[in-house]
Amino acid sequence: MTRVKRGNVARKHRNKILKLAKGFRGSHSKLYRIANQQVMKALRNAYRDRKKKKRDFRRLWIARINAAARQHGMSYSQLIGNMKKADIQLNRKMLAQIAILDPASFEAVVKLAATAAK
Repeated sequence: MTRVKRGNVARKHRNKILKLAKGFRGSHSKLYRIANQQVMKALRNAYRDRKKKKRDFRRLWIARINAAARQHGMSYSQLIGNMKKADIQLNRKMLAQIAILDPASFEAVVKLAATAAK
C-alpha cells in the first residue's frame, strides 16, 4: 500500500481550528489539541444557546408585560386571557415594546381587554 502524505490537508484543517479559536485565552488559542477541544465546546454552547435565546427573550417580554399590566390592576395571565376573548392579536414582543415605549397605548389595550372580560 502506498504512503499517504497529508501535509497540506492536515495543516489546513489545523489552521481552520486555530482560526476559530482566535481570541481564546492562553494555550486555548495556540495549541491545536487544546484549541480543538475548546472550539468543540464553544460550538456546542453556541448551538444550545441559540435555542435558549428564544426562551430568555420570551421570559423577558412576559416579565415586562406583567409589570406594566399590574400598574393597571391586572395580572399577566388575566390580561392575556382577556386579550384572547377580545380577539386582540398582539404578540408578546410587540406588547412589551408598547408597554415600554407608549404607556398610553398599552393602557388602551388593557381597557379593551378588560371590557371583553365582562
